[in-house]
Amino acid sequence: MKPIRAGYVRPIDFTSGRVDLTHGSGGRSMAQLIEELFLANFDNAWLRQQNDQAVFDVPKGRLVMATDAHVVSPLFFPGGDIGCLSVHGTINDVATAGARPLYLAASFVLEEGFPLADLRRIVRSMAKASMEAGVPIVTGDTKVVEQGKGDGVFITTTGVGVVPQGVSPSGDRARPGDRVLCSGTIGDHGVAIMAQRESLGFTTALESDTAALHTMVELMVRAVPDVHVLRDPTRGGVAATLNEIARQSKVGMLIREDDLAVKPEVKAACEFLGLDPLNVANEGKLLAICAPGDAEALLTAMKEHPLGRQASIIGTVHEDPNHFVQMETTFGGKRIVDWLAGEQLPRIC
Repeated sequence: MKPIRAGYVRPIDFTSGRVDLTHGSGGRSMAQLIEELFLANFDNAWLRQQNDQAVFDVPKGRLVMATDAHVVSPLFFPGGDIGCLSVHGTINDVATAGARPLYLAASFVLEEGFPLADLRRIVRSMAKASMEAGVPIVTGDTKVVEQGKGDGVFITTTGVGVVPQGVSPSGDRARPGDRVLCSGTIGDHGVAIMAQRESLGFTTALESDTAALHTMVELMVRAVPDVHVLRDPTRGGVAATLNEIARQSKVGMLIREDDLAVKPEVKAACEFLGLDPLNVANEGKLLAICAPGDAEALLTAMKEHPLGRQASIIGTVHEDPNHFVQMETTFGGKRIVDWLAGEQLPRIC
């Protein structure tokens, strides 16, 4: 976000102005947008240096890096927007490596004609989420595409963090006998997006669960450093995430429907929309897998955090050459919990 120093005739009109191609041209308008919007809201020592990169010290430990592109539609939804989502999503990808997130980078692709008022709202949301998480946005980039060749705004965020010694969760470490834990209710984000997108009116407000999970992960790895797997079940929901882990670890899993937390309004909305909560995206929940002897300690650590109050042990890992994920239903039967065959909810994050 390196600005070009120049004298500006007048401030940017963030009330009724719109993005135009000059805001991505590398000239005076781009410098003004960076100064008055991005630097003003993301302000920190690294950005103030006004270089094309950020240079920072790194604590001892192994480095983790994650990147995520955000294309959610609509841009604003109950409980959040693309701004805070882009911060939370990448922080969580870093955190589920057992890491402490340190810094973020943000890249914006803006469409010509996008309202500057909406862009400022998004940037302010990112700044608030970054500040609350204690993970600064230290560098970034802005590009503008012609009208009709984008969809308002796309945001890519990249995060770096550091993993402490002795902590190494990975999708290939689930072992037969392990316990599967979930940090709370499932399906909140996806249903909130779909309800807003389809203009569905529900008597109870449905909100996204978007949140940064790193402080809860810190409690978890402190209690159980040898936690085997951590993963946030975003696109494809719990079903896709467990199937990914089962395939990576070459195991099977059995989860229990009675132990899965689903809000009544989410369950009702899923029935109305013909969705399965297991396939619906989450943005503020995580799945954890650990040795059976560590399960209660890990569950206690999760419940100590506000984002883990409804955490529960939802299943077990077992040997299975087919690597199936199954669910024991409320009625005592079993069914396969499979991957989605197609796109259930496009543009969800």
